[in-house]
Order: sequence, then C-alpha cells, then structure tokens
Amino acid sequence: MAHAGIEIAPSVLNADFSRLGDTVVELEQAGVGRIHWDVMDGQFVPNISMGPAIIASCRPLVNLPFEAHLMVREPDGLIPAFVEAGCEQVLVHPEACTHLHRTLGVIAALGARPAVAVNPATPLSDIEWVLEDIAQVLIMTVNPGFGGQAYLPSMEPKVTALRELLDRRGLDVEIEVDGGITADTIPDAASAGASVFVVGSALFRDPAGVDHAVSEIRERGLSAITPAA
Repeated sequence: MAHAGIEIAPSVLNADFSRLGDTVVELEQAGVGRIHWDVMDGQFVPNISMGPAIIASCRPLVNLPFEAHLMVREPDGLIPAFVEAGCEQVLVHPEACTHLHRTLGVIAALGARPAVAVNPATPLSDIEWVLEDIAQVLIMTVNPGFGGQAYLPSMEPKVTALRELLDRRGLDVEIEVDGGITADTIPDAASAGASVFVVGSALFRDPAGVDHAVSEIRERGLSAITPAA
C-alpha cells in the first residue's frame, strides 16, 4: 500500500536470487510501494545483474508496480523487452542516451511511464528540457553499479534544487533517490524533497527481518517531513 510522502521501493539486487519469487511476495506483504529492478550490462556500470526473463518470472506473483532502472550503455533496443516483462515504469540515464527525448517517447509509446535517472556528477540541466515528458526523476545518491555503497549527502542540494524547479513549473513529477538509503539517511533525503526511496542492503541485512526494516525506514522518513504538533 502507498504511504503519503514516503514510498519504499526495494531494490532486489542484494536479495537471495535462489528465492527471488518468495522475496517479492514478502516485500509486497511488508507494504512496499513498488519493486525496483537494477539492470546492469557490465559496460555502463562495472557489474552485470538481471535481464527481462527474471523480472517476467516474478511478475505473476505480486500486484506491485515494477520499475526497470536501465544502467546500460544502449537502452533503446532493450526497452521493449522490459516493458513486455511487466515493468510499468522504465528509467534511463541521459548519460547513455544519444537522443534522450526520443528514447522517452519510445517508452511512452509502449505504454510504460518514462523516467530518467541521473548520476552524482550529472547536472540537472541535462534533463531540464524533458521534465514535461517524464513521470519521475531518480537522483543517484551513490555512483551506480554496486549495492551496499555509502550514501552521498552532497546530493541533497541537488534533490532540493530539482524539487524547487518542478514546483516552479507546476509539474507533478516524482523524485526518487537511490543509494545508501537506510533508517539513518532517509530523514535528510526526505527533508531535501524526495518522496520515493530505493532501499536495498538495509532491507535484506536487517536482523529483525524485512517487515521491521520497511516499517522503521518509512517511519524515520515520515518523521522528517511531518510537522511537529
């Protein structure tokens, strides 16, 4: 179920792949908002993860939205396969798209929500002229490629600048952050203006289990944006 102001989007990159189907079911039962699939090709980032067949195998098991985060060098040829696999939203990196506007149009034409993801060193000006064409911006709070990295607080002003830009234009575009999100880092990320939070290692390494991790992280985020009584 969705929670106003704070949505948890688990990345299953660090899950036990031998029981991935059970994991997505557990995450749905824990009340997360969507499943975030980190797709890596070993070229755009120094790691290889999963393809559309894995995502498609999990699609019938839950009713949660799926989003594919394409950390790949040439996304255009891969987009149809991930939409067909059941991803309602597809995120591409402007750093990897020769013609970003055209790529976003392809996603929309396939019936999915187009979105963009920007690396830490990528300025917002690289996506400023496609904001009207997308549903979401993902701001990377680590350099992409591996789970378990430390959160970069230097990205918070970037989140705030994007939030202000969207508000000035009156655009209903979600801000998602990805990388190093834990119960300790989500308050500052939420205060900066993000509303969707990709969480990986902190979910699967919580000794009290996934339910506890989802609840704790969400509550810490909500407490940061809820006015004191």
